[in-house]
Amino acid sequence: MIRVEESRIKSYLTMYKFPEQTKKEIVKTLNFYHGLICNFETFLFSNRIEKKLVNLSGTIPVTFKGTTYHIPICIWLMDTHPNNAPICYVKPTTEMRIKMSMYVDHNGKIYLPYLHNWTPTTSNLLDLIGIMTITFSETPPVYSVRQTEQPVNPGYPSPMPYGGTGSNVMHPYPSIPTQAATTSNPSTFHGSSNTPYPLYNNQFPTPSYPTGSSNTSNFSPYSPPYPTQNCAYPQQPAPIRPEYPPYPSAASSSPNTTPGSNVSDGGTITEEHIKASLLSAIEDKVRRRFNEQMAQNKDELDILQQSQRELTLGKTKLDSILTSLNKEKAELEQNIQVLRDKELELEMAISKLSKEDNIDIDDAVTTTAPLYKQILNAFAEEAATEDAIYYMGEALRRGVIDLEVFLKQVRSLSRKQFMLRALMQRCRHKAGLVA
Repeated sequence: MIRVEESRIKSYLTMYKFPEQTKKEIVKTLNFYHGLICNFETFLFSNRIEKKLVNLSGTIPVTFKGTTYHIPICIWLMDTHPNNAPICYVKPTTEMRIKMSMYVDHNGKIYLPYLHNWTPTTSNLLDLIGIMTITFSETPPVYSVRQTEQPVNPGYPSPMPYGGTGSNVMHPYPSIPTQAATTSNPSTFHGSSNTPYPLYNNQFPTPSYPTGSSNTSNFSPYSPPYPTQNCAYPQQPAPIRPEYPPYPSAASSSPNTTPGSNVSDGGTITEEHIKASLLSAIEDKVRRRFNEQMAQNKDELDILQQSQRELTLGKTKLDSILTSLNKEKAELEQNIQVLRDKELELEMAISKLSKEDNIDIDDAVTTTAPLYKQILNAFAEEAATEDAIYYMGEALRRGVIDLEVFLKQVRSLSRKQFMLRALMQRCRHKAGLVA
């Protein structure tokens, strides 16, 4: 029978990311809590997305004032289990009503610090159910009502039947004495006259239930407050709740029995307790929102300051580049002006030369000092001497002169060329010209 059960559970977990680990955890939980069974049903989320998920539904034993009661619950496992915390509900039968507290809302959804601080490595279903039993022994999540009673508040959801496991529910459920018997306006209470909570409008969101088929195997009476597209679940799917107190001790025989408290012997929570709880929850929520807003503003301010520093550095670089460009622009404008002046001089010289017919080369080339004129004359004579030597060689080659005449003339020209070059060297040195 155990192998058949494990095989069925394994077939449910084909779409789960960690099927083996999830199966071991489910089997271990079912072996410990025999009032639970494993189902594979459709879960309807608040955005109307449906998803096939595994759930553990049934009863868990809870001891309240020395009596053991079987509390009906339903634990939905996300397909990323154990990376994401399960979604847990109390599922009252037709003879029960949900007793709202800081651990259970009016839809029956369970809020616990263990779920809020769920970690994949240390959290598991056995510890979660153990925490539920301890918490519910101090604060029962349901109470029994008479069969003939009907909810008088049409805005309060009617309890959903506990499908498939009603035979496991054992009575009596803890019945808490209330103030409804003395009130003249029963419509000011949730559910029926036996509920201890007055109705405060707009304190809780209106529950959303799926419509359509009545087949309970594909029916999810509760809608979680977040979507599950692409199997991406937040680390904590539950909405923001007030800060939780330490876990209640299972050794306590009855909740709210501290001497001097305003809670009656039957465990009734008065309006003062509800008011104080609401004020504390609002204060914690405002403080948390304020801290979140402050942290967000600080992060945005850091980003803006970093952007300002980068913009300041960029402005310095741009100013330096702009200064360099302005300097180069001024130099270019000055060079352009010089070129324009030289171009004008050239145009005037060309115009003047074009008007003259014959140009004497001796008049065209003039020097500013006698020393420069001596250099110019020596250079011209040395060039003529070199040409004479060249043409003497050509005359010898062609047989115009004989060798003896050639050697005699070349010796004389070479001596003269040497003297001219020496004269030019001394003149250049005297004038301070580069050698």
